[in-house]
Amino acid sequence: MVANTHHPQWGGELMSIAFDREALELGTLDVRDPDKVVVDLRRAEKTSNPTAPTTAPEILVRREASATKRFLKRAIDVVGASVLLVVAAPIAACIALAIRVTSGKHVLFKQTRVGLDGALFTMYKFRTMVRDAEDLRHQLVEHNEADGLLFKIADDPRVTRLGRVLRPLGLDELPQLLNVLKGNMSLVGPRPALPVEVDKYDERLKARLWVKPGLTGLWQINGRHELSFDDYARFDLHYVDNWSLMLDLWVLVATLPALLRRRGAY
Repeated sequence: MVANTHHPQWGGELMSIAFDREALELGTLDVRDPDKVVVDLRRAEKTSNPTAPTTAPEILVRREASATKRFLKRAIDVVGASVLLVVAAPIAACIALAIRVTSGKHVLFKQTRVGLDGALFTMYKFRTMVRDAEDLRHQLVEHNEADGLLFKIADDPRVTRLGRVLRPLGLDELPQLLNVLKGNMSLVGPRPALPVEVDKYDERLKARLWVKPGLTGLWQINGRHELSFDDYARFDLHYVDNWSLMLDLWVLVATLPALLRRRGAY
């Protein structure tokens, strides 16, 4: 099904969105006119690699959103994060208690990430690994299953038993709603990167830092850790180049089904 929506209050943007099941598997975004945003979510042409990325632009031109759009995005972030925090408070309390009982103190995991325009901030998560997980990382480098700049192991020995329940459902990321309220993150945006990753960015990848990192994004609803680094970069750069309020709302709606499918989640 394809829905076309015209929103004069958002600058007259025209958006075409395919909501069929395959559209959620893999998508491509394309902008042919600065005043016309077209989101074409369709399954990529099948090759030997079903998640092979389509060609992404080599150079992005930074276009600042209007003050009205920035205000509306921030308003959605604040209202959305506040509502989710209230709704999820009982769940968060149970998770915190379970972590304390099963693996001791330090319920929250705090880590430095890179935000808008390269600003560093402290990101919060529920701790789902052993307490010395960061110190043990160098011992597992040879077991890294991700390509590019990412580090992921499907059966990471540092993850606790409780963590193996929380992580696939994204429940360990509930504390990031505090980051959204603080303004470090947005509900929707690129994955928040580590400083060590950003240090290795080329000029093209640095465009990821033109927007706030998000709690969810195109990478999350299109396969998460199942994606190659090229796919992950392509989705993030297309989000930067095609951002709109309607795209944010669509990603938010698509996030829960993606989490429940648990594709690429570990």
